[in-house]
Amino acid sequence: MGALCGLAPFNRDSGAMRGKRRIKGGRAPIRTMLYMAMMSAIQCNPVMKKFFNRLVAEGKHKKVALTACMRKMITILNAMVRDGQPWKTA
Repeated sequence: MGALCGLAPFNRDSGAMRGKRRIKGGRAPIRTMLYMAMMSAIQCNPVMKKFFNRLVAEGKHKKVALTACMRKMITILNAMVRDGQPWKTA
């Protein structure tokens, strides 16, 4: 699902060379909507705020941590739709 939204990390490896992982492709309007939703979520949602702050404390760049939060949100939303359950913080 992350690849459809343009949030899946793709490697740029060739032989013994290990390149950087970058997101690419997918649907840009969905990625834009998720970006804005996550900007709000890392301020107001305790689950996403904790996850974001932990990633930044571990040394991730803020944009990388934000992208990881966006992927986490997609995973949570897919599970909510699959199970027919509302959002639960705990």
